[in-house]
Amino acid sequence: MSPTVPIQVRYFFDPLCGWCYGAAPALKMLQGQPDISVSLAPVGLFADEASRPMDAGMAAYAWANDQRIQALTGQVFSPAYRDQVLGDATRPFDSGPATRALTAVQLFEPARELDTLHALQHARYVDGLATSDPAVVVALLHRLGLQAAAQALQAGDTGLLNQARERMKKARSAWQQLGLQGVPAFQVQAAGGSRLVTGQALYGAPEALLSLVRGR
Repeated sequence: MSPTVPIQVRYFFDPLCGWCYGAAPALKMLQGQPDISVSLAPVGLFADEASRPMDAGMAAYAWANDQRIQALTGQVFSPAYRDQVLGDATRPFDSGPATRALTAVQLFEPARELDTLHALQHARYVDGLATSDPAVVVALLHRLGLQAAAQALQAGDTGLLNQARERMKKARSAWQQLGLQGVPAFQVQAAGGSRLVTGQALYGAPEALLSLVRGR
């Protein structure tokens, strides 16, 4: 394959998925490769109508799962996250606000969308900020200097809402057509065709993942 033609990696995810946060180091590693281009495909697994109440059962399940992810990947799930996010029953488990924020960044400053995803994950799992709360997400966008995206999200811009809804619909459709049932997952498209990278490969040695993505 010509080195001037990037390998396209389509990343199926949900911003509130703990396993997706666990795969963040792999995603960052791919971002740094000159022959690889990564695009985001949010499937809306926990967004809007698919959101869930943050009751005691949900919080306990999430925390137990998060401890497994931390042990496997080394990604931090802080006490602040446990107490202030999982411990707050007033806010739902809803990835809609974060997904709309990412879509707003894609519209106004697309080169910063991946870094915004990392910032949203860090804000939730390390800083203990409720990224299911639109006001929290707007404030984060402002802190990142993404003023236009923040303003569109805060205003409830109709175009943004429609764009985010359509984006999730298309991503979910492609995800289902590929036979995927969970996230995170990579669809790799290169000169040799299309292939999927899922599961343990996203949490193992970086060199092994690169080989899989590059088809070597």
